[in-house]
Amino acid sequence: MEPKNIIIHHSLTKDGKTVSWNAIRKYHLSLGWRTVGYHYGIELVNDDYEIFVGRMMNESGAHCKQQGMNYKSLGICCIGNFDENSVPKKQWQLCLTLVRSLVDVLQLSLDNIYGHNEFAYYKSCPGANWSMKEFRREL
Repeated sequence: MEPKNIIIHHSLTKDGKTVSWNAIRKYHLSLGWRTVGYHYGIELVNDDYEIFVGRMMNESGAHCKQQGMNYKSLGICCIGNFDENSVPKKQWQLCLTLVRSLVDVLQLSLDNIYGHNEFAYYKSCPGANWSMKEFRREL
């Protein structure tokens, strides 16, 4: 797989100070998947946000089946419910840092950064409080 796009998601779950990434892995395994469907996850651990790896960049994801995006995009899941809560500034900033790095390394266009709801129109993901317009502007 040669990713040409990045898709931002939220977990739609509350983020605490313990690792939720393992719970996501267990859930995805229960669906019969090989591992986590996302390439990266960003969540609060203790008092800082950390980046977790789910799949390698050259592996197809299991995060956005619409328009075949699993085969041509990287999925980043920010742990939290951004329909109900605002996006924590530190998490937002770390996601910007990760996306900037991926854009640079993979030589992607900033026009190819999307929210999941831009493909799965029936979903709010990455959440009503996550503005992709603002995110792209800050990139």
